[in-house]
Amino acid sequence: MARIQNWKPEDPTFWKETGSALAWRTCAVTTFSLIFSFATWFVMSAVVVRMPAIGFKFTTTELFWLAAIPGLASGILRLIHANFIPVLGTRPVISISTIIKVVPMIWLGYAIQDLSTPWATFMIIGFLCGMGGGDFSSFMPSTSIFFPKRLQGTAMGIQAGLGNFGVSIVQFVAPWIIGFAALGAIAGGPQVFTKADAIKGALTVTKEAGVVKDVVVNQPDLAAAIDIVRQDGVLKDLVLRETDKVKAVRESVQKDAAGKVSEVTPTQGVALEVKRNAAGAITDVAVRSVAKKPMWLQNAAFVWVPFLVVAFVLSLLMLRSLQLPTRGFMGQFEILSSRNRARTHTWNCTITYICSFGSFSGFSAAFPMLIKTLYGGFDGAPDPLAYAYIGPLIGGLVRMLTGGFFDRIGGSRGMHWTTLGQIAGCAFLVFGGYLTPASVEQFQGFLWGMLWIFLMSGINNAATFRQYPIVFAYSPAKGAQMLGWTGAWAAFGPFVWNSLIAMSLAKTGTVTAFFVGAAVFYVYSLAVNWIYYTRKGAERFDYGNSGGTWWDALPEADKERMKRIDLRQPA
Repeated sequence: MARIQNWKPEDPTFWKETGSALAWRTCAVTTFSLIFSFATWFVMSAVVVRMPAIGFKFTTTELFWLAAIPGLASGILRLIHANFIPVLGTRPVISISTIIKVVPMIWLGYAIQDLSTPWATFMIIGFLCGMGGGDFSSFMPSTSIFFPKRLQGTAMGIQAGLGNFGVSIVQFVAPWIIGFAALGAIAGGPQVFTKADAIKGALTVTKEAGVVKDVVVNQPDLAAAIDIVRQDGVLKDLVLRETDKVKAVRESVQKDAAGKVSEVTPTQGVALEVKRNAAGAITDVAVRSVAKKPMWLQNAAFVWVPFLVVAFVLSLLMLRSLQLPTRGFMGQFEILSSRNRARTHTWNCTITYICSFGSFSGFSAAFPMLIKTLYGGFDGAPDPLAYAYIGPLIGGLVRMLTGGFFDRIGGSRGMHWTTLGQIAGCAFLVFGGYLTPASVEQFQGFLWGMLWIFLMSGINNAATFRQYPIVFAYSPAKGAQMLGWTGAWAAFGPFVWNSLIAMSLAKTGTVTAFFVGAAVFYVYSLAVNWIYYTRKGAERFDYGNSGGTWWDALPEADKERMKRIDLRQPA
């Protein structure tokens, strides 16, 4: 299908008669596809919190890396995608990038059913899941080029806001869809989900020099089920009798002739845990309430395949491509040149976008594991997936709703106040002690602090969609590319956030150092935005449609000069 050669969205007549319908159709189709791109990007973050409970023996650090690796892939792929739309066009790029994500979804669905699947294989699958975040740098430019500047904040806010619902959808749908055989036998059998919680007050354990000397069973029903073996007055062993509850836990799983789990009967029982040192002496004893139930974790991946196929077909049938004035792939690197101070503003926009979307995507990927790591060790610990979707949902919703607002008041002003809000959120969590909890009661404070950061980063992100095309107002192609370029670096958020959180835990035992570092980075981003775009007389200010922009204030002769410099045309 031939590209559209003459596209004039700033012409009111053209926009009313021709441009508006195609622009909004493009926004609708690409947004639908983007929702499921984000879903595939964050599937791994929803899956990892359940992997230990079905039998995978990965460490906490390895689990954080599985949640992080899609972010590494998406950042790399976004740097590539940032160059595609101006050169290759909307229709082929969106269509191909949509259908290719079927591959990691099918692979993950089968790999998760085999407990012998190595960690390295899941890392490869996680990297491929990053394709769902990588093509964001094609989705946003593919839509922005169709709209006039006065509507770009609105259109981009709608697309990014609704697209980000994919993060919430996957974390909301996953706990439900994995609970039953939603996709039938073709998707495979169940896994055994095991949850073991210590029974409070069940035992009184007396130790000397780290060795258990005596155990008293405090609950009558447990006392009747546990035999304490002593020899010459020395504790030798504890044995759980073959009661109905013990049998139920052991016999709840049925396997077929090939040794695969075919049926899991939900059961509630007890288990006795006895730990010994190298000499065979007992060092710890615990009685746990054990619940087993069937779980179809593969459904969390398989469920997105039909939606990706539908999005692919819609993209093929309904999208068009524009012919833009570019200089090919090599011309895409001109945002790093010194012409029109492009390099300086490319750096500035990259910093502020990492502050906004980098924070949103990073915390979205890390949120489930943060809940599990900080509060999972307490009795009555919260289920990470019961809360993980709320933050991304809030961030995505405000991105959609506030885009038009920043068209009126200006993107830089919104970025200023919301960055201050992100700093305040980090300070609340650090100084409130919610990152080093002493009890599960502190979880509510932690949750509210995190939701505040999601709220602020989501609004901040909506403001950037208005801001960046204004910064590069002399070149619509570069404005579109800047959305892709900055999105590429911010897509490293899940990788950077998860890996630094894991490092903070490994080095200090807490995540406090990470949140302090995040606040310091936000202060730097705040300063960049204030100096170049927000303060009175800023180089490329944006005070919205009501207050005007630097481009509006520029004389026509200077505008033409900048356009000629950009295209390397003679004066």
